[in-house]
Amino acid sequence: MSNIIYKQESYEIVGCLYEVFNNLGNGLSEIVYKDALEYEFNLRNILFVREKEFSINYKDIILKHKFYADFVIFDKIILEVKTVELLTDMHLGQCINYLKISKNKLAILANFKGEGLEYKRIVL
Repeated sequence: MSNIIYKQESYEIVGCLYEVFNNLGNGLSEIVYKDALEYEFNLRNILFVREKEFSINYKDIILKHKFYADFVIFDKIILEVKTVELLTDMHLGQCINYLKISKNKLAILANFKGEGLEYKRIVL
């Protein structure tokens, strides 16, 4: 267990997720949770970029369409926020794509829709 990547940073992020969930509960729109998370990150002096844009290189060009990660935290962890009934392989795939494009090693996928907060760590 001591080899968990970005253990302390993950602990801080998950703490923010639970703080938001405990205050807002479930059933709100995704943007509300993102706004609340932004507030918590600022309150705790956690370095983040919201809606971080990633370009995709293809051969000798950069493609027109971009990826936008909900948050990049500590300049190395992607946080994707969802409000869906059930997290699916499509959501996991989205995080994996973001990790590949960004060259980061860890993504946290959080879902505020269910009865309790659900989150998954995705490591590349």
